[in-house]
Amino acid sequence: MKKSWITPEIRRKAQRILSGLSLEQKAGQMTQYDWGFNPINPDTGLSQRDMICEQIAQGLVGSVFNLAGAEEANRLQQLAVDNDGDGHGVPLLIGRDVIHGYRTVFPIPLAQASAWNPALAGATAAAASREALADGVAWVFAPMIDVSRDPRWGRIAESIGEDPLLASAYAEAWVNGSQVGSDNGDGNGSSPEVASCPKHYAGYGLAEAGRDYNTVDLSDRVLREVILPPFRKAVEAGALTIMASFNEVNGIPACANRYLLTTILREEWGFEGVVASDYNALQELITHGVAADEEEACLLSLRAGTDVDMASGIYIRHLPRLVREGKVPESLVDEAVLRILALKLKLGLFERPYVSPSEYATDSSLPAEHIALARQAARESIVLLHNEGDVLPLSKTTSSIAVIGPLADSFKDPLGCWAFDGRPDDVVSVLEGVRQAAASTAVVSYAKGCEVDGVSGSGWEESELAVALEVAGKADVIVLALGETFEMSGEARSRTNLDLPGGQRRLVEAVAQLGKPIVAVLLTGRPLAIPWLQDYADAIVQAWHLGVQSGHGIADVLFGDYNPSGRLTVTFPLNVGQVPIYYYRKKTGRPPGGVYTSYYLDSSTDPLYPFGFGLSYTSFHYGEIRCVNPQAALGESFDLSVEVSNTGSREGEEVVQIYIRDEAASVTQPLKKLVGFRKVKLGAGESIVVAFTLGADALAILDADMNVTVEPGDFTVWIGPSSAEGESVRLTVEAPAQ
Repeated sequence: MKKSWITPEIRRKAQRILSGLSLEQKAGQMTQYDWGFNPINPDTGLSQRDMICEQIAQGLVGSVFNLAGAEEANRLQQLAVDNDGDGHGVPLLIGRDVIHGYRTVFPIPLAQASAWNPALAGATAAAASREALADGVAWVFAPMIDVSRDPRWGRIAESIGEDPLLASAYAEAWVNGSQVGSDNGDGNGSSPEVASCPKHYAGYGLAEAGRDYNTVDLSDRVLREVILPPFRKAVEAGALTIMASFNEVNGIPACANRYLLTTILREEWGFEGVVASDYNALQELITHGVAADEEEACLLSLRAGTDVDMASGIYIRHLPRLVREGKVPESLVDEAVLRILALKLKLGLFERPYVSPSEYATDSSLPAEHIALARQAARESIVLLHNEGDVLPLSKTTSSIAVIGPLADSFKDPLGCWAFDGRPDDVVSVLEGVRQAAASTAVVSYAKGCEVDGVSGSGWEESELAVALEVAGKADVIVLALGETFEMSGEARSRTNLDLPGGQRRLVEAVAQLGKPIVAVLLTGRPLAIPWLQDYADAIVQAWHLGVQSGHGIADVLFGDYNPSGRLTVTFPLNVGQVPIYYYRKKTGRPPGGVYTSYYLDSSTDPLYPFGFGLSYTSFHYGEIRCVNPQAALGESFDLSVEVSNTGSREGEEVVQIYIRDEAASVTQPLKKLVGFRKVKLGAGESIVVAFTLGADALAILDADMNVTVEPGDFTVWIGPSSAEGESVRLTVEAPAQ
C-alpha cells in the first residue's frame, strides 16, 4: 500500500487554512481561470484578466493556466498571497499544458513511445517541468495516457499508442519524471515542486469514428482491461492530480461520472489527490444534455468528485448559494478544498510562492543538457519501416544529396502539436541536419516540390515540381521529407483520409521516375495508410514530429551515426477501412480464413506494419525459449529466457518483446497480449540472455464476475521482435489437486 502523501502535518495545516476561508473563498479555491483567454466584457469594460486579478485579490481564485513567464507569475502570486494585507493568503497554483516539452520541445509522445524507453521519457518530462517551474508553472497537464486504436483521431499524437501495458510503463515514468522537486532534508528523497496531471480520465481515446470529443461507449471489461491500467499505474506512481475528460463514458460525461471519479478512482484505488475538469467541461454537461442548467452542472460535478472547475466559472458562481440553500453539504466542498490546499502545501507553494532565478530559465537560450537530451530522444524515437537493398545508412562520401519535400526546410512543423512554448528558431530542420552531417565536400541541394496540403495541378505546384525534378536529377540520392504539418494532428484535428495530403504522392511518383535511390522521411503526428510508398521509395523512415533536434536526430539515423532502434507502438493500417486496427484483438468464432469468416472482400485483414515492428541496420537472431518450469502450480511464476544475438556487422539495440495468450479461459482473451519488454544493446557478434518472469500480473484475467484471477490451463508465450514474429513455447498452470 502506497504511503499517503497527505501527512498528518499537511492535513493539520490544510484544515487550519480551510477554517479561515469564507464559503466564497472555498469555491474560489475550486476555480481555475484561463489567463490566455482575454476578451473585453462589454458591460464592465474590463478584460478577462482584469476580472481575474480582482478576484485573485479577494481570494476567490485558486488556480490559473495558460500563463507563462516568471514576472507575470510573481505579480499574480503577490495578489493572491497579499489579498488580506498580511501576506498570509493562499497562493495560486499555476498550470499549463506541458505535453512534450516546454521551451525545449521533445518528440511528440507517440514518437517517444516508439523508443520503448520509459526512462528516457521520464527524463524529458523532468526537463520540461524544470523549465516550466522556472516560469512559475507548478502544475503540468501531462502525461496524456489515453489508449488509442484509431489513427484518424488527431490526439493519437499525444498518446503512448494502443497497448495498455506500454502506456502503463510510460505513465509511471512520466509521472515520476514530471513531479520534479528538491531535497526536503528528511532523507526520503525529493519533495515535488511540480504536480503532474495524467489525462484524460477516461476513455477519451476511443471516441467513435475517431472524431474528437465524440461519444465513448464501451463495456466495463474494456474499460478495466484496456483503458484504466495506465491511470491506475499513474496513481500508484504518486500522481498528485488527475484530469477528467470531456467525453461521456457509457452515457455519463466524465466530470459527472461518480463511478469513474469516486467508486474507481478514490474508493478502489485510494487516490487522494485533486481531480480537475478538462477545459470548460462543466459547462459542457449542459450541451451533453445531462444538466439542464449551470446549477445542475455544478451539483452533478461536485457530487461525482470533480474538485477543480477549469475555465467555466460554474463553481464560483453557484456553489456558495447552493450550500446556503442546503442543496449541497458544505462538507463536500470542504473535502475538495482540503485536497487542493494539501496539494499546495505538498508543492511548497506557501513557503515558496514566488519564482526565483533558475538555471533552467529559457528566456534567452535552451539549457545545453536539454538540447542533448532532445537529440537523444529524437533519434531513439525514429522507426525504420523499409530499407530495400540497404540503401540506408547513407555514406558520408556521397557526393550529392537532394533534400526535397514540403517539410524539408520547415522549422515550425517539427515542433508538433501542443508545443505552445517552443520556438521555430530553436528547431533544426531536416535540410539543416543533413547539411551538417554530410561530408564537407558533398553538395546538398534543396527544393520544396509542393506544399504539404497544396492543390495538385496549380501553376505554383507545377513550377515547384519542375524545380524539384531538376534538383533531384543532379543528385546521387534523394531524401524526401513528407508528411503532415503540426496543425494536422492534435486536438480537434481528426482526419478521414490517412494518405499523404495534398500533392505529395504526385511528387513521390514523379521523382521516382528518375531512377535514383529514394529515402522517404515521414514527419507525421499519426500513422498513415500508405502501402503504395514502398513501390517508390527504397527506404522509409517514420520520423514523427521530433521537436527542436529533429534535423540532427534524423541525420544521425540517415548517416548511420545512430542505428535506428524505434519500434511501432501503434498499428499502421493498409487503408482507412480497416480502422480501428490493433494487435490486441480477439479470435472471434470465425477468424479470417474462408468465405464465411471475418474478412474483407477488397482488402487483407493484415496491417501495413504491425505493433512492435521496426528495422535496424544490423540483424538479430532469437534462440529457443528456455523455461525452467513449463508446468507450474496455481500461484507460482514461470521463469523464461531467450538468447538474443547480434548477427550483423554493427552495434544495435533490440526491443525484446514478450506476448502471452490464454488458450482457454472463462472469458475470451486477446490473440496476443504484451506482458513485458526489454531494450538491449548488443555489439556486432555479441549475444545476451534476456530473462522474464511471468507471475500473476501477466497470467491473470478478469473473469465473468469481474474478479482478477489466474485460471488453470494452457498459455502460449512468444518472445520476439514484434507482435507478428517470435519464438513460442507452451506453458501450463496446473489445477489444484482435488
